[in-house]
Order: sequence, then structure tokens, then C-alpha cells
Amino acid sequence: MNRCGWVNQDPLYIDYHDHEWGVPVYDDRLLFEYLNLEGAQAGLSWYTILKKRENYRKAFDNFEPEKIISYDEKKIEELLNNEGIVRNKLKVNAVITNAHAYFKVVEEFGSFSQYIWSFVKGSPIQNHFKEMKDVPAVTELSDKLSKDLKKRGFKFVGSTICYAFMQATGMVNDHIVTCGCYQKAVQITK
Repeated sequence: MNRCGWVNQDPLYIDYHDHEWGVPVYDDRLLFEYLNLEGAQAGLSWYTILKKRENYRKAFDNFEPEKIISYDEKKIEELLNNEGIVRNKLKVNAVITNAHAYFKVVEEFGSFSQYIWSFVKGSPIQNHFKEMKDVPAVTELSDKLSKDLKKRGFKFVGSTICYAFMQATGMVNDHIVTCGCYQKAVQITK
């Protein structure tokens, strides 16, 4: 099967591309997880984070915001000593900060999903890129999402991170048109 050019030959990466990337996500907890994992990726490759994803899920209580908001200094120290995740104090603290901001969004919008999907009017944007070089790293929409998230107190949510988040969670279909997953992603949204 033809795949997007960023996929290496690791079965973990192939599985992620073929079954997750670009598939619309509406679950609040999973959207929160993706947002934080994309933030952890800053300065690194997604492949690095994907290999550590199960460690992240264990370390951060499966990204349950209800649990994360109660993290104390002892838990933060435990996370900073966890070799299974990226041990960057700013990134670790960002997850906790984001959990607090998450609840404010849920209170205002009814769900995190309602808030996130409002940026694309509830439906994935269907792009038609022929080559990987045509796929942008940021868009006006990712700028808008980033700015709004920051205004609401979220950390590690720059425009590039937000666009990667939008791609991963299916807010935009950025599979190139020759990729075997492109048509599948189009069908999901119909």
C-alpha cells in the first residue's frame, strides 16, 4: 500500500499511520492525550513520542485530567525521574497546567470535543495534497487554535503543534491523495 512519505518501516509507525492518524477523534480524554503528546513532541520527532506513548499513558494516569489536576511536587519529581517519557520540566508541568485549563473549557463549552471541533465547524477539512512537500506545517486555522488555547492557559500549543494535533485527530485530512488511507479518511467524514 502507498503511504504518506513520513512513515518509516517500523510496524508501530505503520499501524499508527494506517489506523489512527487522520481518523476523527471526538473523545475528550483522547483529544486531551493527543494535545499533550503533540506538545511533548516539540523539538523532537513524533516517532520518538509514539515509541514512548504507552509509558506516557502509565506515567500520566492515562491522561485522565481528573487525576492530573491533583499532581503534587512528589508526583512531578517521579515524572521527572521516569526514563520512559521525555523528562523536560516545562513539558511535564504543561500537562498539569493543561489539565486545569481543560476543565475551564469543558465548563464553558460542555465538552473539550465541542470546543476543539468548533474550529472546523464540526467536520474534518478535506485537503487534496499530491506530495508531502505540499502539506503545510501551520495554517491560519492552526494559528487561530493556538492563540485561543494559549489565551485559555494551555502550554506547549504553538501553531505547529496545533496543526500536527489537527492532523492526528482528523480535524484535517492530510493524507496525500496517493496514500491508501486518503480515501478511507474521506469516507469517514461522509
